[in-house]
Amino acid sequence: MAEDAPSETGWRGSPEGWLEAAYEALIDGGIDAVKIMPLAQRLRLSRTSFYWFFKDREALLTALLDRWDQRTTQPLIAAATAYAETQAEAILNVIGSFLPPETFDARLEFAVRSWALQDAGVMSRLHAADEHRLTALRDLLMRWGHAPLDADVRARTIYLVQMGYISMQQREPLALRLERIPAYVEIYGGIRPEPREMARFHARHSEADDIATSGVAGPS
Repeated sequence: MAEDAPSETGWRGSPEGWLEAAYEALIDGGIDAVKIMPLAQRLRLSRTSFYWFFKDREALLTALLDRWDQRTTQPLIAAATAYAETQAEAILNVIGSFLPPETFDARLEFAVRSWALQDAGVMSRLHAADEHRLTALRDLLMRWGHAPLDADVRARTIYLVQMGYISMQQREPLALRLERIPAYVEIYGGIRPEPREMARFHARHSEADDIATSGVAGPS
């Protein structure tokens, strides 16, 4: 079969396969590791097969940033706007979104923040995401009666603490993180969660990884 002939068996890979390889390269080696030839070698595919799915490297990098948005900003916004019976439960929804990598990919967040230090365009997109996330957190707190300035400061406390711990790549046992959560909720919202609220939270998150780098809107 000629190299450029079409195939239904996936011998050129797939856009998802190339994107996953780029994701792993970014996580493992930073943006300089996301290059077409090394990715082709990683996938055991020809370099030319890349161009069946992406116009060029920049298109792949854009897809990577779209994945980052899908795995960080979108789940956080969803958590901040999710139904909650109480303010404490609303804040617990946000804290819980940082626990599993399925709802906040801390490794990808760290990698993109490192990438942004080398690329003004990525930094601009990162700043826009930061503001989008902060707006969602401010809106959450204002819905529960906080004045705009108070909501802004509390939102920044939630967000900047979390991002700081991701940047520091801290690790701690899940049990210790869970023990600290009621105090975090009180700091963030000014009210301590009820035992029943914590019981529901523990039931949802007790099977999370025992050690993680994502944090819980606080040390991780």
